[in-house]
Amino acid sequence: MTHGNEFELNRRTVMKLGAGAAAVATAGVSLSGEKAFASDPTKSKGSVLGARLSRAEGPLKVTGQARFAIEQKLENLAYGVTVQSTRPAGRIVNIDMAAAKALPGVLDVYTAQNSLKLNKPTVYSKGGGATEEFTPIQDDVVRFNGMHIALVVAETFEQATEAAGLLKVEYEDGDPILDINDPKAKAQLIDPMGAAWGDAATALANAEVKVDVIYTTSREYNVPMEPHACIASWENGKITVWEPSQWVGGARSVVSEWLGIDIENVRVISPYVGGGFGSKIGAHPHVGLACAASRKLARPIKVSLTRPQTFTGLGGRPATRQTLSISASKDGKISSIVHESWNETAIDEVHIEACSNVTKIMYATPNFSSRLNVVPVNTVQPGWKRGPGENPSAYALESAIDELAYALNIDPITLRLANWAEVDPSNNLPWSTRQLREAYAAGADAIGWWNRNPVPRSMREGRELIGYGMAAGSYPMIRTASEAKIVLHASGQIEVLSAGTDMGTGTYTILAQTAADALGVPVETVAVRLGDTILPRSALAGGSQQANNLTGAVDKAAKNARDALLAIAASDPKSPLATAKATDLTFENGSVRPTRRPNGGISIADLLKAVGKNKLEIEGNTFAPGATEEMKSGADRSFAQLKGAVEGGVSAHSWCAHFVEVRVDEDFGTVRVKRMVSAFDSGRIFNPKLAESQWIGGMVMGLGQALLEEGYVDQRDGRTVNANFADYAVPVNADVPDIQVISVGVPDMQATALGGKGVGEIGVVGVAPAIGNAVFHATGKRIRSLPITLEKLA
Repeated sequence: MTHGNEFELNRRTVMKLGAGAAAVATAGVSLSGEKAFASDPTKSKGSVLGARLSRAEGPLKVTGQARFAIEQKLENLAYGVTVQSTRPAGRIVNIDMAAAKALPGVLDVYTAQNSLKLNKPTVYSKGGGATEEFTPIQDDVVRFNGMHIALVVAETFEQATEAAGLLKVEYEDGDPILDINDPKAKAQLIDPMGAAWGDAATALANAEVKVDVIYTTSREYNVPMEPHACIASWENGKITVWEPSQWVGGARSVVSEWLGIDIENVRVISPYVGGGFGSKIGAHPHVGLACAASRKLARPIKVSLTRPQTFTGLGGRPATRQTLSISASKDGKISSIVHESWNETAIDEVHIEACSNVTKIMYATPNFSSRLNVVPVNTVQPGWKRGPGENPSAYALESAIDELAYALNIDPITLRLANWAEVDPSNNLPWSTRQLREAYAAGADAIGWWNRNPVPRSMREGRELIGYGMAAGSYPMIRTASEAKIVLHASGQIEVLSAGTDMGTGTYTILAQTAADALGVPVETVAVRLGDTILPRSALAGGSQQANNLTGAVDKAAKNARDALLAIAASDPKSPLATAKATDLTFENGSVRPTRRPNGGISIADLLKAVGKNKLEIEGNTFAPGATEEMKSGADRSFAQLKGAVEGGVSAHSWCAHFVEVRVDEDFGTVRVKRMVSAFDSGRIFNPKLAESQWIGGMVMGLGQALLEEGYVDQRDGRTVNANFADYAVPVNADVPDIQVISVGVPDMQATALGGKGVGEIGVVGVAPAIGNAVFHATGKRIRSLPITLEKLA
């Protein structure tokens, strides 16, 4: 069996390109329907990069032509179904497989008794690409309810499903710790994660005014529309994995470790991802089972988690508890902040939800102390969900700031401005850019903040209580050097190649815009290929870094291509401009011309034809000069080259201010969000339509966190009770109000090569406290646990 060449694999990732596109018709996604044209790149007007173009892959998705990971058509494909534990702790005494193996079509049943050998992968915190160390069916230990304990493989999905239901599992029950509130739970202090300066305890004890409160958040699940699923195909000592991945390089590393094979013998392909929100950064244990089964059976295996299995086959945001004390003078100057947090983690692994991330940078205070703790419980290892750390941190801090504002009888915006941090208070570094004042002003003006009656429970319309609330947030600028390649074709088509992925955020589109802008060509001539480990190396699509990582690499590749074209034009004897020196030539609007001529010149395509070249391939990257291959591969497969917010002598972050209006039914206690207005500082915006979509998506997710989302654990057996879309409530259209988003950012050249900052994560940070603060303004009741439900308001 063969998989075809690299272009054939992505045949369905291409839009109709129009005339002259046949040469690269299998190469990628293009913007053939768009009519925006490039600016003069030497003048950087940015009429393409910065244009409101629609997503390039949109027509493919709505017409069903975009082939996702498990939609690949492979010969001799078998189907695997995982079986999960129904106990939270203990060990498996025996699994009776006889009835399952006797069914027609069943190829094998793999358990700890009949195991598939999988090595333990290296987690990201130890230099690897894995998000969890847990490796299924390697022992008889039961760690949580919903843990993979078997894989049934059959000729059809229906046969595998029926056989999975026939397994008889005998357990020896243990004594579980079911959640963060379990009396048996024992917290573990994570010392290096804390921060402190001044004497926070003394300042707090001597304060004129203080708030001392506890906030809690529930387990939340990522629940992307596309379930977690994969196809693994072993052939001749090599494996190809089609996997919905936010990080194909990391997945490749993990697969190579699971199977104990050279990483060069692993290929991961992920042209489209149907949402991830952090849950598809790592390759999860079911992928390892699929890979090992494919090797054992020497045929491709498809494994797709059911919707309920996605709640325990991988982890979401853990439950948290936070104590926060803030002291201030009567005129509103904060004198001390003391913050301690606890989050759930797996019983034998450590996941840290860094709940002090926003707390330590948002406001100027001479005294500060924070501590982070983890609480091991019998649960799947928690993972990343949009705005990890910053999201719960902002919830506690911005709720407490609102409480302090009411205690002082000072407007919440006025209090925030009175404690404005001119530099990063955690390290005294200057901000790269911080347009948060502008965000306060724009959001307040748009929602009519200053026209409200600030007294709690003072505004109503009939039986509805009306409330206004606001909160701020931040998200750090994370950066990792990456690569890109540009291929110029004599047909006039241009390809952009990168292993980065597009999970619906618009990567295909903005990379085409970046190349078109830098090369001065129509954007519809650019096709983009993504999501394949044979392409130039890219860091993960997570932490709001990929857009800036890859636009920087593509821009560099495009500039290298311009230099190469100038050199060819001057040096190749077949070039019409061969008598000129490269220094006397100018590249402008997709053409090379003598600098002394104001216009005209020879186009890229005509130059390549003239010198007898079918194509020209040029690479670019954002690595520092002298970067080794080991360093470049480290950026692709681990966090080894990741740079945090304070790299480079400045503190770089995205910023936001959220404003909401809520209506609370006085009789029933139901909360409806009437309006949401948010202003963002995300630096330079590469595509306003896509950035606004990301912000709005984050805001809607924050609405769900505030009012709806909560994982329920059965205290008898540790089962996630609402592991489905019927019972785990997420916002639907009827829940979502009018939303207005405003960009107040300016290009931040200290943060990234092209001046952009993070867009994807910042939208959710601060939404929940804004809604909670509005509910307090409407009702006079302060709810300090999420979600805010009618039972809590009763």
